[in-house]
Amino acid sequence: MIRTRHSHLDVAAGSHAGMTGKTNEDRFAVTAFRVSRFVPTPVLLAVLADGIGGHRGGEVAAAMAVEIISREVEKSRGKHPGGILASAVQSASAFIRTRAQEDAALQGMGTTVACAWVTGNHLYTLNVGDSRIYLLRKASIQQLSTDHTWLREALENGVIQPEEVANHPNSHIIRQFLGSPNPPVPATQPEAGQPGIPLLAGDLVLLTSDGLTDLVSDEEILAAFQARPAHQAVDDLIELANQRGGRDNITLVVLKVPKSAVKGGRKWLRLGCLAGFLLALLVSALIIWGSLDLRKPVSTTPTLPPPTPTLLPPVELATPLPDTPAPTLTLLPGRNTPASLPTFTPWPTNTRTSP
Repeated sequence: MIRTRHSHLDVAAGSHAGMTGKTNEDRFAVTAFRVSRFVPTPVLLAVLADGIGGHRGGEVAAAMAVEIISREVEKSRGKHPGGILASAVQSASAFIRTRAQEDAALQGMGTTVACAWVTGNHLYTLNVGDSRIYLLRKASIQQLSTDHTWLREALENGVIQPEEVANHPNSHIIRQFLGSPNPPVPATQPEAGQPGIPLLAGDLVLLTSDGLTDLVSDEEILAAFQARPAHQAVDDLIELANQRGGRDNITLVVLKVPKSAVKGGRKWLRLGCLAGFLLALLVSALIIWGSLDLRKPVSTTPTLPPPTPTLLPPVELATPLPDTPAPTLTLLPGRNTPASLPTFTPWPTNTRTSP
């Protein structure tokens, strides 16, 4: 794909280290693309990573994840976003794992990741760990990501009850992360092979680290974006989390769908189809052109069959010719050589060269 300078969605983001004095190990990036030179459909990729690991390992792992995933997406052709993201995440995880084994200071580092990919007005998501992705539409908020945590598994298996979740000692145990010994199994929306989630004008896609969701409820997140513009709501939510202790790094990335993106989505789809048709037509023409053997000259002269000789019957003379004496050579005065006579070479009879 090709990077562009302008996004077809509105973007707001904010990050804070929190109130405990720890280093901010969150990293994020938002990158705009178009599919190709021939397919101008706009694409927006948002990646958020929450690093884990002592010393400076967490921030290194998070930065690696954001960079590698963004680069792998850029190298792709933009088809099958879910598969591209999953492959990019596996590459990032393997690289982080190898880097941690090579440097003793980085041993044990890892990171969660949340990715949102929007092609035109269709959304694809992927996450590993407990960083979340939400879709806010009018008066509703829906979590699209899956928490890879001990708490979620315990709730699903009936080990604990919902009222026991708050302040549970295992609340920060995550089951999957990039850089782990076992390759992570990302959660994706929609399922592989399915079309992306259609976005409507006014929809908000929110990526956030657990520094927010541990301290602020989904209902409070929705209320903040209903009350204020996106960039102000981001600041308000960070401030709210910090007022409640700010126990971890807090990062939010928001993608808002303007009306032009929805209308433009149909336009880009039509243009993409037209460009694809013209490209297929060009390829077909080149194939046909290449199949012609242009090295053979084209003759416009018809090929004639070889001539068939015709033998004429001998002519019988009624009266025999008298004997003619041989001619005598007469020397001209003052010359010692015979007079030269012009020569005549007859044209070939009934002969034609075929091409």
